[in-house]
Amino acid sequence: MGGTMRGDPEEELGPRQDLRLLKRFVPYFTRNRWMIVFSMVLMLLLSLFDIAVPYITKMAVDLYIVPRDGGLALESLHIRGAMMAGVVLAIIAVARFVTSFVQIMVMELAGQKIMHDLRVRIYEHIQRLPMVFFTKNTVGRLSTRVTNDIQNMQEMFTTIITFVMKDIFTLVGIVIILFYMDVRLALAVLGILPFVVWTTVFFSASSREVFRSLRVKIAEINSMFSESCGGIRVIQLFSGQERIKQEFKALNHENFLAGMGQIKLFGLFMPVVDLFGSLALAIVIFYGGGRVVSDQLSLGTLVAFISYSKMFFRPVRDIAEKHNILQNALASGERIVEIFDEQEADPGGSTGLSRIDTIEFKAVSFAYQPGTPVLDRVSFSVKVGQSLAILGPTGSGKTSLINLIVKFYPRTGGDILINNRGIDSFSIPSLRSRIALVTQDPYLFSGTIRENILPQNSTMTDSEFDRIVELSHAESVIDKLPQGADTRVSQGGTSLSSGERQLISIARAFAHRPELIIFDEATSYVDTESEERIRSAMSRLKENRTSITIAHRLRSAVTADWIIVLKQGRVAEAGDHGTLMKNRGFYHRLHVLDNPE
Repeated sequence: MGGTMRGDPEEELGPRQDLRLLKRFVPYFTRNRWMIVFSMVLMLLLSLFDIAVPYITKMAVDLYIVPRDGGLALESLHIRGAMMAGVVLAIIAVARFVTSFVQIMVMELAGQKIMHDLRVRIYEHIQRLPMVFFTKNTVGRLSTRVTNDIQNMQEMFTTIITFVMKDIFTLVGIVIILFYMDVRLALAVLGILPFVVWTTVFFSASSREVFRSLRVKIAEINSMFSESCGGIRVIQLFSGQERIKQEFKALNHENFLAGMGQIKLFGLFMPVVDLFGSLALAIVIFYGGGRVVSDQLSLGTLVAFISYSKMFFRPVRDIAEKHNILQNALASGERIVEIFDEQEADPGGSTGLSRIDTIEFKAVSFAYQPGTPVLDRVSFSVKVGQSLAILGPTGSGKTSLINLIVKFYPRTGGDILINNRGIDSFSIPSLRSRIALVTQDPYLFSGTIRENILPQNSTMTDSEFDRIVELSHAESVIDKLPQGADTRVSQGGTSLSSGERQLISIARAFAHRPELIIFDEATSYVDTESEERIRSAMSRLKENRTSITIAHRLRSAVTADWIIVLKQGRVAEAGDHGTLMKNRGFYHRLHVLDNPE
């Protein structure tokens, strides 16, 4: 088993642009702005409750517990005052509980709604992207965007926005109260603040790159896992489990190292913040305690300063933790924006296609990669009711030609005309609604056989459905299933054989009532008996319709009205079967090889 199964490496992102990045998500905030504003108001109220507790304690100590104007006459008043302070603190505790509960419920509801809208929007956007995007991005990478990255963004919406505002408001409130109570002691305590700010800035710059690396590695792991599961038959057939395990182990180790980098940074930052908090408390006790002894500061003020100094570094710790989440979310946000920045597929022109009378290629060229043409100045035409067969060796551009007709890829040169008008003038939905494509490896979605056959919102009656099943010979498949057409199949239809899936695919083409039917080597993967049933169904489907057949076997092309032979992306020969046999060219040689007798 050649090649490698290692997940596709993700492209590195450019310079960070946090403000521009956050602006991209503003519309999702505005749709739920009233819930977010209400949640922020509740958070500010919680901050007021937190800030009020130490100051009420200060007043209780200075006015009632250790008053400077003591005396028995005032003893009963002091007791009542202390009891009243306790009652106020109890009321604040209850109010804080209720406010916190309501705030969490409102913010989580807003976060869920934001993520719902964002997930639907990115899924919708991905569905509208051109085919070239899916050739460059694996399923694992895209599933990471829709799941992990969206979840990380939810944590930012529900945790960062309101909680950081609460922490900032709490810090500002504490600073104001500290200066109000005693300026000199406040300056002494806040003297270490510049060191805290410098440490936070350094941590921010370092952790962002770590989180960006983590998002890349997680996406690569998902990509490799998806790819290995999709190719598990090949892996087991060629006994490649050990090699794949080693590759996954190496990739997982890279993710481990990136995660350890994050842990080391965070593990260093939090003890440093705790150290600064302990230093601030030491300053309060050393300097403030001396002033209390010398009767320059009240005991209540000292108690309040101790509480506020502890409370001051609690928001700093919270901001550091939220910063951890923020960097993770911003790294995910960059990946989501990267998807949103992908240009959606061209929707085509504004004209609706009412019917297909003629299809004409005029010197059409195409290349997946610049400088490597797949089709080179291909010209042909097919009229309504005619059948066209396209032959050629592997890699000659047969399937690519079909991709241009249904506009999966844009041509790089020449013109494609439908009814003598450029194909770009027609809207893509109206174009594709009149075309059915039967591929060599048809795909069935999770659901019932009926759901896989009928178009969305179909009003087809049961008798019409039965007629389609009969015409496509799909009854030979459906009759064997336990619930008939209502039998559920797994993703991809792996419980059915290739021939059975092909017949279901032909029934699906019948149900769409196409004017142009395209067969892309529809019998190349099946046995002789299944091939005969498929050919019979194909013949019925071609009746009174224009058809284009990518022929892997010459017998599929013999009865066509017109045959094109492609070689190295160019039209080597064109004509009906009799004419091409008389020319004794490439087609004749293929026929001889296919019929050696």
